[in-house]
Amino acid sequence: MKDRGTVRIADDVVAVIAAIAAEETEGVASMSGGIAQGFARRVSGKNVHRGVHVKVDEVEARINLHVILNYGVKMDQVCKDLQYRVKEAVEMMTGLQLVEVNVKVEGIELKDDSPTPQPLVSSRVR
Repeated sequence: MKDRGTVRIADDVVAVIAAIAAEETEGVASMSGGIAQGFARRVSGKNVHRGVHVKVDEVEARINLHVILNYGVKMDQVCKDLQYRVKEAVEMMTGLQLVEVNVKVEGIELKDDSPTPQPLVSSRVR
């Protein structure tokens, strides 16, 4: 068979896939970009996806995720689920082999479950 050329998948494409898979993982509140990532976006002009750092080689990829988890979850289990989901999504959609999916928990989101204060309504009996 004749060589048809090469296929190169951009880091940003892999980052989008990883970010979507991460945000769909139960227990993950959000991705954490931090100040350095915001600065990198302004300087480089690249569309850097918040909380996802990707390095793509010819057939392998490495991903670093920076996340904020929900309060009360089992962190180790959420991180393992997160690694599995991201690995499955990226490998299935791109054909790349993920050799690393590193997770850094950068914070905990506290949910405010207190009821919204209701305005006081005065009622008169007539």
